[in-house]
Amino acid sequence: MAPQTISSIAAVNGDGATTNGDVTTVHTDVVIVGAGPAGASLACFLSSYGIKGIIVDLNSTSADTPRAHITSMAALECLRDIGLDVVAEKLATKGDCMMHTRWAHSMAGREYARIYSWGNDPRRKGEYERASPCSPVDLPQTLLEPELVRYATLNGFQIRWNTEFQSFEQDADGVTAHLEDKITKLTYAIKAKYLFGADGARSKIMTQLDIPLDKHPGGGPAINVLVKADLSHLVKHRMGNLHWIMQPDREHPEFGWMSIVRMVKPWHEWMFILFPSPGSDLSRRPSKEEYLGRIRELIGDDTPAEILRVNVWNINEIVAETYSKGRVYCLGDAVHRHPPFNGLGSNTCIQDAFNLAWKIAYVMQNKAGPEILSTYSQERQPVGKSIVKRANDGFRDHAHIWNAIGITLPTLAERKALLSELATNSQVGRSSRKKLQEAVAQSEHEFHGLGIEMNQVYASSAIQADNDPSLNQTIENSDVVLYHIPSTIPGRRLPHVWLNTAVPSGLVSTIDLAGKGGFTLFTGIGGEAWKPAATKISEQLGIPIRVYSIGFDQDYEDPYFDWMRVREVEDSGCVLIRPDRFVAWRSKAVAEDAEAALGKVIKAILSK
Repeated sequence: MAPQTISSIAAVNGDGATTNGDVTTVHTDVVIVGAGPAGASLACFLSSYGIKGIIVDLNSTSADTPRAHITSMAALECLRDIGLDVVAEKLATKGDCMMHTRWAHSMAGREYARIYSWGNDPRRKGEYERASPCSPVDLPQTLLEPELVRYATLNGFQIRWNTEFQSFEQDADGVTAHLEDKITKLTYAIKAKYLFGADGARSKIMTQLDIPLDKHPGGGPAINVLVKADLSHLVKHRMGNLHWIMQPDREHPEFGWMSIVRMVKPWHEWMFILFPSPGSDLSRRPSKEEYLGRIRELIGDDTPAEILRVNVWNINEIVAETYSKGRVYCLGDAVHRHPPFNGLGSNTCIQDAFNLAWKIAYVMQNKAGPEILSTYSQERQPVGKSIVKRANDGFRDHAHIWNAIGITLPTLAERKALLSELATNSQVGRSSRKKLQEAVAQSEHEFHGLGIEMNQVYASSAIQADNDPSLNQTIENSDVVLYHIPSTIPGRRLPHVWLNTAVPSGLVSTIDLAGKGGFTLFTGIGGEAWKPAATKISEQLGIPIRVYSIGFDQDYEDPYFDWMRVREVEDSGCVLIRPDRFVAWRSKAVAEDAEAALGKVIKAILSK
């Protein structure tokens, strides 16, 4: 009975299963450990290439707490490639709910300060709209994960919940993962071409790989308290999805020094993220009644509240030195661990998966050489390193706000005195108000960090440098965390530009012309030779290459002249885009032998 049950997994996948003694081995294309945003999105992207596989997860269901929630434009563009951005938009909360981040005494009480967030600052709205056809949304992980799993399992993947990864071995032909079904206690193996470790911050796969981790001292523990409380009577004048609550003029329990109150479901479900007093180790866990008492203090009126769930987590600053070894590739929290500041968590996981999926698929389908897989870690590890630092810098930046309000002072009397001074015409009051203003302004790097979201630069053999020295340039950016400056420099993401047809038929983004499993080449008037060249290279290498001419009376018109401003090549030149919509190469003008030039570049990109 047991072997037959396990064999049924393979039967659905169209593969087989073998039995050696008491151990059944299932055969499939790939195996993914972890069904969170990293693993589930990887399955989605791989399935769009026709790759089959099995996801295993120790849990019995998708995320039961709404951990990650801000979904960025960069991540939505990845989901847009397979149509999941539409689902995300429908499930997400948008608009006014993301308008502000606030600092207050309680949800019902006085407010210290607020700042516009996530593209809602009137000074920044245009930058966000120019950067992407997508808009940031608030989409809790509890809503996103099931949709990712649903898409994957409808398109070639099976999922096994309540299944524990134990170990793996690999050879030149593949990887064998050993697993245990936690319900039946049955152990079995899965043999696949590749194993993907998306098993989170306690990754067993990373432990077995023994990949070094770059660790910095963490920020201590934090407590997520999921609360049912109807605060709709408060939000009209407190519109926003993040509310820092600090009460320096009151005694506080050790486990609840201050809190971030985060909207989960407007406006009746909230996450109260409690930060214990500095140095606390939470050796004694509070009772549910103690948690509820603190929640009521933070709400600040007599609103009924119910605690749904409590989880403790640690503020980490860790990144792996490399993301892969042999045929095993890791992504998500397994390789970069950090607090949720800047909203970079699940967004980075999804982008890891989008980078990796096309390379794995191309190798498995003999469209690329296996050497291209080394570029995954080369390109994504520096991104992971930068977002781990940025998220922790964002957390550290808040200390300046805490100091200005006085919550970090050691005694209640000192805290009360400084809070009172904020309202006085004294030197201390003026100094404290100035510090508060400057600290809140600095938090724009967290709440409007468009640059850290969109400025990734890849450097690897899958990116080919400009062939014309006159194109060599650097981007002048006064603040790389805050501002995104679009460019077609190889290694940068494809700029979003709205295009149209000569007889207007509706705007289309360059983002939507690219991706979808193939290469894309943009050219213009005088670049006619690129089209037959791309057709021949496509036939020779067996890879899809779409070519679009942009300009007056071309395939697409440039009605706002934005492509002309951002393309940085001549009309007859070209910009080559990879399947993950990053610029792979560009030519200033049409090459004398377009086919030879394009063929050489694409073969180098594909390690062929």
